[in-house]
Amino acid sequence: MSDRAFRNPFPDYDGESVLTEEGKLPKPYMKQLRDKISELLSCVESAGPEAEDSVYVGGAAALYLHLHSTVGEGKVEEYLQKALANLQHPLSSLKGRKLSFMCGDAGPLALGAIVYSKLGQAKKSKDCLQRLESFHRKVISDDTIPDEILFGRTGYLYALLLIRRELGRDFVNSEIISKVVQAVLDSGQRMSKNQGWSHPLMYAWHDKHYLGSAHGLAGIFYMLMQVQDPSFSSALTSLVKPSIDYMLTLRFPSGNCPSSLGSSSGDKLVHWCHGAPGWIHMFLLAYKTFGDQQYLEAAKDCADVIWKRGLLKKGYGICHGTAGNAYAFIAMFKLTKDQKYLYRACKFADWCCDFGTHGCGTPDRPYSLFEGMSGTIYFLADLMDPLNARFPAFEL
Repeated sequence: MSDRAFRNPFPDYDGESVLTEEGKLPKPYMKQLRDKISELLSCVESAGPEAEDSVYVGGAAALYLHLHSTVGEGKVEEYLQKALANLQHPLSSLKGRKLSFMCGDAGPLALGAIVYSKLGQAKKSKDCLQRLESFHRKVISDDTIPDEILFGRTGYLYALLLIRRELGRDFVNSEIISKVVQAVLDSGQRMSKNQGWSHPLMYAWHDKHYLGSAHGLAGIFYMLMQVQDPSFSSALTSLVKPSIDYMLTLRFPSGNCPSSLGSSSGDKLVHWCHGAPGWIHMFLLAYKTFGDQQYLEAAKDCADVIWKRGLLKKGYGICHGTAGNAYAFIAMFKLTKDQKYLYRACKFADWCCDFGTHGCGTPDRPYSLFEGMSGTIYFLADLMDPLNARFPAFEL
C-alpha cells in the first residue's frame, strides 16, 4: 500500500445491519471486545506505569476513569480507586510550567477533581479545581504559551470543559472559560492581522503554521466550537467559520488534509495529529454548528481516505495509530447514523484486536494512552457504546 499504511484487507460495507434489533452490537462481538480489553489491560498493568506523568505519555488515570463508566460492571469502585492511585504521583509532582491537559499539569488536576468528586471526597476535588483555575492568569497573559491543544491554551480550556461536563456547568467558573476563549480568539486575530492573512484567525506552533488537531488550526477551532456559550456565537460565525472555509481550500484531491502550510511531506500523513483523522472532527462539528452541507461533504471525503489508508504501520494507538483513526468513523456514525461508518469502526477494531500481529512499529511509550496500548483499550471500550464514545482528551 505505502510506507505508512497497510493495504486495507476488509471489504467495505455491503448494507447489512451491523446492529441487533435492539440497536446494540451483537453479544458475541461485545464479548470479543471485552475479552480483548481484559487481555490488553493485563499487559498494561504488568508493565507498570510509564516513566512520565502526563496524560499523553502515561494516561493510566484517564484510562481507568473511562473504564469505570464504560465496562465497569461490578468494578466501578475498583477502577476509580485505580485511577486515584495513578494520580498520586502526578499530583505530587506538579511543576507549573506546562499547563495543558494532555502534556501539562492541567491533566492530573482535572482528573483529580473528577475522580475525587466521584469518590465523595469533595474537599480534595475542590482543591484540585482551585489549583487548576489558578493557572488561568498565566494562560491568558503569557505570550510564550501557544494556542494549540497539546501544550497550549486550548489544551487548558479542555481541562475546564471536561470538569464542567463531568461534574456540572456550575462547578467551573464560567468567567475563566470566557477569558481563555477570548485570549485564544485575540491571539489568532493578532497573528492573522500582523501576517496579512485573508481569513480572521491564524495560529502557529514553533513558528510553523500547523493545521491538524494536535498542534494546529483544526484542533483549536474544534475546541472553540465545543465551548457552546451563547456569548461567543457571533465570534464563531464571524471568526471561526471563515477560517474553516479557508481550510477547505487546502485539502488534497484524495480527501486527505495537509499537516502544515508549506509542508514538504505532501499527501502522506493520515493520523489524528496530522491529517484527515483530526480534521474530520472539526468538519463534523462545523456542520452541526453552522448547518453548511460543504462541511459534511468534506467529512465524508476524510472518512473515505481514512478507510483506504488508515491502518497505520506506526501501530494501534490514538495519536498516530489505527485506534485514533477509527474514532473518525465513530464520529461519522454518531452524526449521520449511517451504519457504514459503524461497520468501518468495527473493522478497524478487528484489526486492533489482532494487536501485535501485523509487524507494526513499537512506540517510544508502548503502553501510554496516546502512543500505545492504553489508547487501544480506550477505543475498544468506547466502541461498545458508540453513540456515547468520545475521542480522549479532545472530544467533549
